[in-house]
Amino acid sequence: MDHITFLVAVVIVAALAFDFTNGFHDTANAMATSIATGALRPRTAVLISGVLNVVGAFLSTEVAKTISGGIVDDTLVTPGMIFAGLVGAILWNLTTWLLGLPSSSSHALFGGLIGAVWVGAGEHGVHFGKVVEKVLIPAVASPLVAGVAALIATYLAYRITARARQKTVTRGFRLGQIASASLVSLAHGTNDAQKTMGVITLTLISAGALGHDAGPPLWVIASAGLAIGLGTYLGGWRIIRTMGKGLTDIQSPQGFAAEAASTTVILTSAHLGFALSTTQVCSGGILGAGLGRRLAEVRWGTAGRMVIAWLVTLPAAALVGGLAASVVTHGGNLGLVVIALLALAGAGFIVLMSRRNPVHASNVNETHEVNVRVAVPAPVSTAA
Repeated sequence: MDHITFLVAVVIVAALAFDFTNGFHDTANAMATSIATGALRPRTAVLISGVLNVVGAFLSTEVAKTISGGIVDDTLVTPGMIFAGLVGAILWNLTTWLLGLPSSSSHALFGGLIGAVWVGAGEHGVHFGKVVEKVLIPAVASPLVAGVAALIATYLAYRITARARQKTVTRGFRLGQIASASLVSLAHGTNDAQKTMGVITLTLISAGALGHDAGPPLWVIASAGLAIGLGTYLGGWRIIRTMGKGLTDIQSPQGFAAEAASTTVILTSAHLGFALSTTQVCSGGILGAGLGRRLAEVRWGTAGRMVIAWLVTLPAAALVGGLAASVVTHGGNLGLVVIALLALAGAGFIVLMSRRNPVHASNVNETHEVNVRVAVPAPVSTAA
């Protein structure tokens, strides 16, 4: 434990804070459709999701190894760079949560790390070939694969049950959604919790506490799983509303199809060590399910805003991570304190803004819009 300096401890706390934001940011991935269709009550849904995220964290470490020794050169990385990258990721997660945009927590983390390491160690500190192979290609392919699979599954579900009683079909698929949504949560734990494990492991390697190419210790796996599970339980209701109601009006067969397709893609990628975005996968599944039902309405305006967020996430987080790394690298401990205080102030401001128009378990299904400003009621006419 001699290698666990104050700076390393601060980075580990920041990594777990990111993991927490990842949890409530991505609760919608697993449970938005089940909440929207009434298959699960909101609070029950986030409890199940939180528990299974913790379980999933113990099932694989392939993605964690990709983070700790894949996209950046661990021999050039310092704990200060990692802290700067985490600041970029956390602030982007909170900003998109405020706006109700289901952007990628994974790409926020990758962007923050890439920007921080690029500024702190130079461009040779980033393995751009690995970034393309393990991050960018899966980012493009995974939502397309999930979307096509969900579209076909939805079409078949409605064709097979076309002559069955609607009430029976709805009840059956709602029961199926409990299982499929639970599997998405389990898959999310195997993929997203590992990203924080990889960051903490990278920090310990850079500090000399672990050897190069080491895997995450048990205490790292447990703490990352618990952090993401707690964040998941609190529920990112603003994003749950967007994914459950904002893209399309989901029915239970569509919800089941979207969740089953997403689970398959996420588990396959976790096995292969691809650190993909579960948000993009699940959004692709929901869009595919919307297109697979005849006469279903897909809100392309919302979908367009989501795609823009996907495109901007990695460079935006990289920019913040790079700026933070510049301050930390040149300012030493004072720079670290300044960045930490600015990050806390920014996070506090975002949380206060969210309270102007809150979304919570009791009103998450009331509308498909997420507003930051308080809605002004229309004036009441006094004309006779």
